[in-house]
Amino acid sequence: MAKTKELSKDTRNKIVDLHQVGKTESAIGKQLGLKKSTVGAIIRKWKTYKTTDNLPRSGAPRKISPRGVKMITRTVSKNPRTTRGDLVNDLQRAGTKVTKPTISNTLRRQGLKSCSARRVPLLKPVHVQARLKFAREHLDDPDEDWENVIWSDETKIELFGKNSTRRVWRTKNAELHPKNTIPTVKHGGGNIMLWGCFSAKGPGRLIRVKERMNGAMYREILSENLLPSARALKMKRGWVFQHDNDPKHTARATKEWLRKKHFKVLVWPSQSPDLNPIENLWRELKVRVAQRQPQNITALEEICVEEWAKIPATVCENLVKT
Repeated sequence: MAKTKELSKDTRNKIVDLHQVGKTESAIGKQLGLKKSTVGAIIRKWKTYKTTDNLPRSGAPRKISPRGVKMITRTVSKNPRTTRGDLVNDLQRAGTKVTKPTISNTLRRQGLKSCSARRVPLLKPVHVQARLKFAREHLDDPDEDWENVIWSDETKIELFGKNSTRRVWRTKNAELHPKNTIPTVKHGGGNIMLWGCFSAKGPGRLIRVKERMNGAMYREILSENLLPSARALKMKRGWVFQHDNDPKHTARATKEWLRKKHFKVLVWPSQSPDLNPIENLWRELKVRVAQRQPQNITALEEICVEEWAKIPATVCENLVKT
């Protein structure tokens, strides 16, 4: 039997008003285009409960008692890594037999949702203090200051790696059709290391690091790419360069090179990749590259450079603003 559409509150109230002025159920039904039985049901409900609002429906009783709900809520609050299986076992020992979906539904009603744990840097007290100091020093910096920063970092992009995860629409038993698969090889099929930079005005240069990077190679990369990026991005006078505290970046020779070149460097707290907006830009690049599914290292490098150049300046600007 098809489910009928519920009458609006205004219609229900109108039925009662017409009934109170002496109209019959048949007359009300004809006037409003409703069945007599529907009109009668609304009038009886109003006479019994003095309201036309929907009344609470009984439904099936909860399988977990209020005390049990408090117990499992307290358990996951103390240890968020508790599994649904652990909670099922806890309740079973207490005399209540439930399923894992019941656990999920119960905790969801308490405002708790199962999510993937975020990966964050391991922070020691000295790192916490350094991050706090950085935040306090720059708390009131205007947007214009951040727009005049060139952000930089290195990243590794794998061929056929985890970054190539994609969903496909397919029929049953067609999971191995070439169109529905992503080719994989052992150990990810190789990878490339990239150095890149950007500002609120858009992406700067992106280059592949073909050998193991040391201090001398890093200074060479900066020498060939940092200033050209600043010119291409039309950075204002007094622009600031940001890089993290990797030993290659903080080596005495690198610091001296930056000083001689008169580059102003942003003092950066250790263990703080999450503060650098370029991390989000790397993610943007990896998603774009994965969608094109490069088949070899040469193609991977070419596609990385192409997609990096395509990233809109608005994306960069929004990342810096955050």
